[in-house]
Amino acid sequence: MKPKLSVITVGLIFCISIGFGQNESKIKIQKSELPQSFVKRAEYKVAYTGSIVWLNGINLGSEYLWKEYLKSKKRRRGGRMNKHQFLLNANLGFSTNFSSKTDTGIYTNAGLIWRRTNKKGKQFNIEFNPLGYYRSFLPETFEVNGDNVEKVALAGRGYYTPSISVGIGKERKGKVRSGSYFNVNYTLRTSYNGGNLPAWYLQYGFRFNFNNKKK
Repeated sequence: MKPKLSVITVGLIFCISIGFGQNESKIKIQKSELPQSFVKRAEYKVAYTGSIVWLNGINLGSEYLWKEYLKSKKRRRGGRMNKHQFLLNANLGFSTNFSSKTDTGIYTNAGLIWRRTNKKGKQFNIEFNPLGYYRSFLPETFEVNGDNVEKVALAGRGYYTPSISVGIGKERKGKVRSGSYFNVNYTLRTSYNGGNLPAWYLQYGFRFNFNNKKK
């Protein structure tokens, strides 16, 4: 199986198995009633992204709450209830190596997030983005046309870049800054010099829900 197909397959299996697993008799799952308005189900986010040392950038994104379930489980010391959410996700970002001015590019991706929130607001999430595009920009580049040497404007190329992220976070109910998160991202850039380029990135950011300021 090709690397990019294996990333997509593993991501889908992971999200589905976690979201709908643990079908035990002591577990009750209740579907939440969600607002009909698109605006009321959307949140926005901004994050630092990169590898700290050699690559840094910013990521802007949005999330749309698609489905939400309340999962309760009976325990000897009382019950436990967790909130499980499936969210549609889209991002736009920029990254570069500020010291060497190399590996500069912009990217966009979209996919699905599964998120679990416990009663204390602590969160665990898996983000899978099968749709991804990265456009690199090379440093000053020239090309030879006959006897002339000309500068190439916006030299670079595009890549298909599926990605998967695993992270933790904290929910802030009723606040405009509705949460924070820390993710570890794995991205596969294809085709890169005839092959595939895997890359790991860190991401730390905040989510915002502007509907909360109206409460």
